[in-house]
Amino acid sequence: MNPRPASGRAAAADRLARADRSRTFPPLPVRTGARGLFAESWWGSAWLDALETTALDSARLARGRTYARDGHVDTINVTPGRIVATVRGSRPRPYSAEIRLRTLTDQEWDRLLDAIAAEPGRLTALLAKKLPPALAEGEVRLLPGPGDLVPRCSCPDHGRPCKHAAALCFQVARLLDADPFVLLLMRGRGERELLDALSRRNAALTAREARDHTPAAGRPAPYRRGPGTGGEPQAADAEQDSAAASGGVPGEQPTPGEPPSRGVPARSALAGRPRPPLPPPLPLPPQPGRPPALPDGDGLPFDPATLEFLAADAAARAHACATAARTPGPGTEHLAVHSPFPALPPWEDAIRLTATAHPTAGLTATTRALYRDLAAATGRTPTDVARAVAAWRQGGPEGLVLLNTPWNPPAGDFDRARSALLAADLPSLRPRHNHLTDPDRGIQLRFGHDSRWYPYESEPGAEDWWPAGPADPDPVGALTTLLAR
Repeated sequence: MNPRPASGRAAAADRLARADRSRTFPPLPVRTGARGLFAESWWGSAWLDALETTALDSARLARGRTYARDGHVDTINVTPGRIVATVRGSRPRPYSAEIRLRTLTDQEWDRLLDAIAAEPGRLTALLAKKLPPALAEGEVRLLPGPGDLVPRCSCPDHGRPCKHAAALCFQVARLLDADPFVLLLMRGRGERELLDALSRRNAALTAREARDHTPAAGRPAPYRRGPGTGGEPQAADAEQDSAAASGGVPGEQPTPGEPPSRGVPARSALAGRPRPPLPPPLPLPPQPGRPPALPDGDGLPFDPATLEFLAADAAARAHACATAARTPGPGTEHLAVHSPFPALPPWEDAIRLTATAHPTAGLTATTRALYRDLAAATGRTPTDVARAVAAWRQGGPEGLVLLNTPWNPPAGDFDRARSALLAADLPSLRPRHNHLTDPDRGIQLRFGHDSRWYPYESEPGAEDWWPAGPADPDPVGALTTLLAR
């Protein structure tokens, strides 16, 4: 018998629960000022005490503290029993550092939640981002002790911990300073999950207290169903049904003359409430950010360098789209914004990615390997790829079109260009299609559909034309730049 599929609401609740048990923190800012205690709270200091009492080499701890203070720790991910981050060391590739911590058992969680529910001040302190000492040092120990933190790192240093794992520990102390719920997540449960469990416990505790304080004389006899089959519900059952319908406690009698309490729909409670205006959008940075370098790893289903490359491209595209869709100023009409990145065929998009990944024109071992891989994937030669990349850098999609596709421009700017070149005492160029060429000198101008002139050069007599320099709306300027190379 197949199990029934989970309902949409249950699936959504499951997704929320999984998301609640994973928190990702961006890189913390560089710590400036006094170089004294790293943690500001007593529980953050207790976390570092557990690290320092386990460390075998104080010099590694000192280097880890410096790494953390100088911002070498990138994004931190916290899940039950595990904290992971990449830490930049002396090599180009960062290392993957990890700290493991034992999670609490279900029985330990029950005792901890009962301890919080029994003292409302403890929950109040947690919501204020404080960790009460009576809770942390109670029957269920929350803070790690000596030997509880298990460091791991992908670096070749076998210190326990190495400076990268130590740097991660120091930054986690700063996270704990700001939010003790991070410690509870390390121990196994997320903030939403904990608050929901405490809400259920408080409701049950309130109901028990209400039953305990109900006068015995006010309670009816707990009648049950009759002895025969099919007996009608007796007083006890009717009482429970009435209590469930009115939101009261079974066995509690309503006050005479007072109507039973009814809930208020959330839609009605919130109707007509004034909503504050949305805050203005944050200013755009002048340039898109660069993603953090990923560590090398064995057996990964992807190449870390390729993933970095795609992430950098996604950031650049998002920045361009956000710039194009920037909110207009006062008194201006909001116009429809078209994407600055129209859909491209696979070959053109591959050339775009390659050209923007390494925007310099120089050939390095990395770019040569990239050209070889792209040539093998597209059935071209590495020379074709390099020439296409140069054309894209010269003029984007239009530069790539002009590389291999001549066209016949209408009369006008193209015809006047030869006269302008002669008037500027520049070499006479022979027209053909949209090209003006001097094969003896190995120079050429190509007229684009955007009315710009694209300079090309070749070895004299070789007809091996390569893009050379930026496009220019003035043919005199384009040719002068080309001759000066």
